[in-house]
Amino acid sequence: MTELPDVSVMRISYDRDQLLESDLAATPLEQFQSWLHDAVAAGTESIIEPNAMVLSTISSDSVISSRSVLLKGIDSRGLTFYTNYGSRKADEIAAHPQVSVVFPWYPLHRQVIVQGRITKVSREESLAYYQTRPHLSQLGAIASAQSVELDSREPLETRMAELIEQYPDGTEVPMPDFWGGYLIEVDTMEFWQGRRSRLHDRLRFIATGDDHQLDNAQAWRVQRYSP
Repeated sequence: MTELPDVSVMRISYDRDQLLESDLAATPLEQFQSWLHDAVAAGTESIIEPNAMVLSTISSDSVISSRSVLLKGIDSRGLTFYTNYGSRKADEIAAHPQVSVVFPWYPLHRQVIVQGRITKVSREESLAYYQTRPHLSQLGAIASAQSVELDSREPLETRMAELIEQYPDGTEVPMPDFWGGYLIEVDTMEFWQGRRSRLHDRLRFIATGDDHQLDNAQAWRVQRYSP
């Protein structure tokens, strides 16, 4: 049996950068875009999917679950991603529309932590994105009854083969009614920068009223937190 590593001694020194109040952009949108640009510039060998975020939801019986999803849009309204509306996450969102996401940009010694309220985007917006997806990804959205238990992989592969035959490459694939987007309207957005001796920088944009527009500097205050 392979000897397991001693996780208690695993550590690195966070010393790549700092985040002071004077470094922070005027709006959470501008600051996020700046850090996302850095994550993309780091390259896929460093950060495989810089738009990946860990989404946490809570069920009707107060059980928390987390999974990775891909950010597919960010603008003044908030953060957008797409999924199956029949999935576990969708059921939990319907029960509790408050969610949290984390962007774990570890190679840059950074995290972005977002909390907010989530709603469905319009079918028109979902369709506009769906039509940009690769052909097989469109078919995959139809083939998978996401979160449904399977006895084996065979039914999934069989359904996909049927769809490939029904919709050959180059043909239009209709967007299923059970698939679409969600928008996270941000309540808080925290920028976490690792520092030496675990004295990290944590600066959080907090909405001050009903206006949660990410590009409106007047709608947010900034608070520093102890690491």
